[in-house]
Amino acid sequence: MSLAILCSGQGAQHPAMLDMIAGHPAAVEVIRAGEAALGFNLHDVLAQRDEMFRNAFAQPLICLTQLALWTALRQDAPKPAAFCGYSVGELGAYACAGALDVTELARIAAARAVLMDRASAAAHGGLLAVQGLLRDELAQRCADHQTWIAIAISDEEFVIGGDDSALAKLGKELSARGAKLTRLRVGLASHTPLLGTAVAPFRVLLETSSISAPATPVVAGIDAAWVVRREVAIDKLALQLSSTVEWGSCLDMLYERGCRVFLELGPGRALARMTQARFADVEARAVDDFRSLHGVSAWLLQHTNRGW
Repeated sequence: MSLAILCSGQGAQHPAMLDMIAGHPAAVEVIRAGEAALGFNLHDVLAQRDEMFRNAFAQPLICLTQLALWTALRQDAPKPAAFCGYSVGELGAYACAGALDVTELARIAAARAVLMDRASAAAHGGLLAVQGLLRDELAQRCADHQTWIAIAISDEEFVIGGDDSALAKLGKELSARGAKLTRLRVGLASHTPLLGTAVAPFRVLLETSSISAPATPVVAGIDAAWVVRREVAIDKLALQLSSTVEWGSCLDMLYERGCRVFLELGPGRALARMTQARFADVEARAVDDFRSLHGVSAWLLQHTNRGW
């Protein structure tokens, strides 16, 4: 059965994120090289609970952890059919797919965070997870409050973004309609027009970087495109800052391409949960489900060898 690697976004960071790779020399070297490029220590960030959720630290932390984990796992893992990343995880996905080296990944992730923070400085925004409403109704209510659907997960599961006051007003209205609401630990309205001014400078940054065509395809978050060319990767990554992430469509694309085994590099387990909820006949787990790299590798080989 074909394998897909999923890279999480922000919100599920935890102090033990780097523990699993502590004894793996190649993975440790990824972290060291990333820290050298960033100018700060990731373990120090993880020791301060508030810091690990600050955008400037969270984005490079997540991307570097994902690349380090995949560096540790890939030698014993079957070749994935594709990589796919949720929000900032899409940048991590390109690195895991061979399009970015660790130094460039650290530099771009840090710059992405700065550009997004600058774009959102005029309005204090955020993200709100919503369950229990269909897309058309939710989109209309968002439009009424100058908020937007930031991520579409399933027919009745979404993330919406906007400034804090608009989200508060809309949240009361949605709650009265019976929707389940969860405020996410992301301090800006990612994937909405409020981040529009970050798109052009981020595109320039990518165009002048060493990003290359991915050695393994990456599924683009904004439209589930099957990306194998550098210029397409740059376009999708730039537009993603202010455009809706169509996560459900991304999972559908992977499924249609034959993927039946899904591994989430993390942090967290949300993407594995979403995948299991969407498809009845897949195996989906997160690295955070396991106690060791050996356990992850054994699970991968067990399930991919069934039809490999």
